[in-house]
Amino acid sequence: MSYPDFSYKQIAVHFAGGHGEKVKFRADNIVIEDKDGEVLFQHSCHRFFALLIVGEVSLTSVAIAKSIAFAFPIILLNRNMRVVARFNCAAEGNTLLRKKQYAGERNMTIAQALIAQKIANHVTLLRTLRMPSQEDREAISALEGIVTSGAEDVHALMGIEGNASKIFFSTYFRPLGWTRRAPRCKHDIYNVLLDIGYTYLFHFIEALLSLYGFDLFCGVHHTFFYQRKSLVCDLVEPFRCIIDRRVRKAHNLRQINPEDFFFKNNQWNLAYKEQDKYTRLFLKDILEEKKKIFLFCQSYYRWFIRDKPMEQFPVYRIVERE
Repeated sequence: MSYPDFSYKQIAVHFAGGHGEKVKFRADNIVIEDKDGEVLFQHSCHRFFALLIVGEVSLTSVAIAKSIAFAFPIILLNRNMRVVARFNCAAEGNTLLRKKQYAGERNMTIAQALIAQKIANHVTLLRTLRMPSQEDREAISALEGIVTSGAEDVHALMGIEGNASKIFFSTYFRPLGWTRRAPRCKHDIYNVLLDIGYTYLFHFIEALLSLYGFDLFCGVHHTFFYQRKSLVCDLVEPFRCIIDRRVRKAHNLRQINPEDFFFKNNQWNLAYKEQDKYTRLFLKDILEEKKKIFLFCQSYYRWFIRDKPMEQFPVYRIVERE
């Protein structure tokens, strides 16, 4: 797929109300109707890049067949934003690509490059801070001094990454009353939002990588683990800054309402009826960067399959702006 083809297409997200909604196909359109036949959602199959449906729906075999015919995935998520099912995995017969993945000859150098880019984007975000304090400047200096190429194995690289993340989060999110980053623990509202934003970013990159036939479970930094799409976890790393920036900006613009969240079973949750509002915030920023993300994934595939030198490894840099 070329970028002009990709730019024409869209990611659509539908939040199902859980009242007998059905996904159907009609005249080259995907249509979602309620139990009374009222159209809740309609979109041309020609314009889909991916369809994400959150909540409970009935999905017909015809709709699945049409997603295959029009080459777009349908991803079903539960109300906690976890993937329930994914239909239409494109290009999975790319055996040459997968042989190269399984050989893993350059896994460590690729992992080092990805984490180096993640840290460089941490620095970029910290440089956007207005009137930086001495502590902010020290954090920037500390991150700039981190060298990932010195890591001898994955465990050492994970230690470097963890240290860099601790410095970044405690500095960048200090105005939010930040305590710590705890993935999936949901011990505060901001961790909940980061998890949600990273989830959308994950699925966007997952859909892009599926265009080329990668084995998504075969990673370079995140190693094999049952049912974990480790390669997606790897390639998400340089782009996490998109979500980080959005959460801080949403806080500054007072777009985060604590009343949208509730505390249950010792963790914070976003009320289902409020999810659409935050989804729009995250998807807006992701789609603003979609060209760069697409070109990165496309370039990574070409770099990987052709055994190009590390000097030509694709690079993503977030643009400095408050």
